[in-house]
Amino acid sequence: MRLLQSWTAALGAALVLSGAAFADVTVSQSNDPTVNLGGRMASLLGVEKNALGQVTPARMASLAERVERPGVAKKYAPTIASGPKLISYEKSFLDQLPVATGDAQWQCLANAIYHEARGETVRGEFAVAEVILNRVDSPAYPNSVCAVVNQRGSGGCQFSFTCDGKSDRVSERGAWQDAGKIARLLLDGAPRALTSGATHFHTAGVRPAWARRFERTASIGAHLFYRQ
Repeated sequence: MRLLQSWTAALGAALVLSGAAFADVTVSQSNDPTVNLGGRMASLLGVEKNALGQVTPARMASLAERVERPGVAKKYAPTIASGPKLISYEKSFLDQLPVATGDAQWQCLANAIYHEARGETVRGEFAVAEVILNRVDSPAYPNSVCAVVNQRGSGGCQFSFTCDGKSDRVSERGAWQDAGKIARLLLDGAPRALTSGATHFHTAGVRPAWARRFERTASIGAHLFYRQ
């Protein structure tokens, strides 16, 4: 219903801006409502088409975004210009993409994917990245990728690779490039469709105390995912 209302609002605004379009629409004064109904409908549909043509793609995307999450501004929202249209969780899909680059936030996300999920399937790597970005969007966590990845608390680190005492040097170039591509896709607006908003994960071989309190949302590869 909200989407219909927003669409109607956009159409109404465009029609106001293009008021001249109404000059070509005439309504029969016949008492028989079926007289010339086909002609009137065609005229009205023509007006609608012309009016919608004046609403920019960016404006339509903005309206749809507000309907999806009213009052919430996404930090990493997809756009018509840059958002990926199709995602495949296959290695062959990643192999077709150019080597990715980015800023410090991209670097932090790629590092986390590489160190936390290297050796998992592509789907598993995407899932771990989703957890990080879901935390960025949550008011319970820091509001940047790097701050989430490097967050400490409860006597340790949120992501073990940041304080396990091991070198963070990249030794597998191919795995690093895949992690970078996944990070780039998600930061550019790829859908987070695997974990249903998960904010936590752990390997299947352990059972942290918090896992009893949170809702499990997915099991992907060696990891179980939970939403706080």
